[in-house]
Amino acid sequence: MGSITLQNVSKTFGEAKVIPNINLEINNGEFVVFVGPSGCGKSTLLRLIAGLEDISGGKILIDGADATDKKPSERGLAMVFQSYALYPHMSVRSNIGFPLKMAGMDKAEIDRKVTDAARILNLTDYLDRKPRQLSGGQRQRVAIGRAIVRSPRCFLFDEPLSNLDAALRVNMRLEISELHQKLGATSIYVTHDQVEAMTMADKIVVLNRGNIEQVGSPLELYRNPANLFVAGFIGSPKMNLISGSVAQQHGAHTIGIRPEHVTLSTTEGAWKGKVTIAEHLGSDTFLHADVEGIGPITARAGGDFPVRHGETVFITPDASRIHRFNDKGMAA
Repeated sequence: MGSITLQNVSKTFGEAKVIPNINLEINNGEFVVFVGPSGCGKSTLLRLIAGLEDISGGKILIDGADATDKKPSERGLAMVFQSYALYPHMSVRSNIGFPLKMAGMDKAEIDRKVTDAARILNLTDYLDRKPRQLSGGQRQRVAIGRAIVRSPRCFLFDEPLSNLDAALRVNMRLEISELHQKLGATSIYVTHDQVEAMTMADKIVVLNRGNIEQVGSPLELYRNPANLFVAGFIGSPKMNLISGSVAQQHGAHTIGIRPEHVTLSTTEGAWKGKVTIAEHLGSDTFLHADVEGIGPITARAGGDFPVRHGETVFITPDASRIHRFNDKGMAA
């Protein structure tokens, strides 16, 4: 089991309240992603769950039992940090088995668990190497292996891919997702990258200044953002947000339209603009246009859309995909 419940959890540093009264339910076996901009409180919240920081108020329940005052070692959780934190003088085998050795486990059982973890992570051929002989992705897998052997109730990942290059991040993202499917354990994953959140999560928790803005599946947040913050944060490229007379015509203070929910033409359309930047990526073209009476708009088109910098483009939004927000920034 690995359910976690936060009841009115808060955290203050001096007079600064960084986590104000959060309530959250994480179900057994879920892959939950905490996402938000730098400084939003996501890593602090993860550390509160792990017991690495004391909470200032509220309760943390693990499998229904109060774990608020329990030490990190008593919570049955395993954390994978941004830095690999491997012992450079130890082999991969020794690094993975180290927490079990410190717990006084029998050597034969340690060997069995290390062998199983290495097989799951495709590290069998590297067990006798030192960390300096591994790539960044392999080192991160060793760090994950050290968590796996503990058979935790829940895995806690604190931005584990931020030290890797772009291509390796994609590969490790897939590997962590596959690992979750194999093990079926509850996982909480912290990232500032909303693409990671969208591709990995069963449930996303969007944080902003310590507050939970919205909780839901990736598609729920994409299709029905609760407010302007979520609308502008979820999606790549981000949603176009438009105020003024155009929004008023649609009965809203602000409207939102995603770049992929518009039609482009070089001859006619609802909004006329001039292309400021055309990003040709092969499969897609992202156009940034200065639209008359509106301002900057980002639009997504096919990779062969025939337009360049300085040319005129016409943009027509899909009326059924327009999001409306009131003057308080909430979905209307």
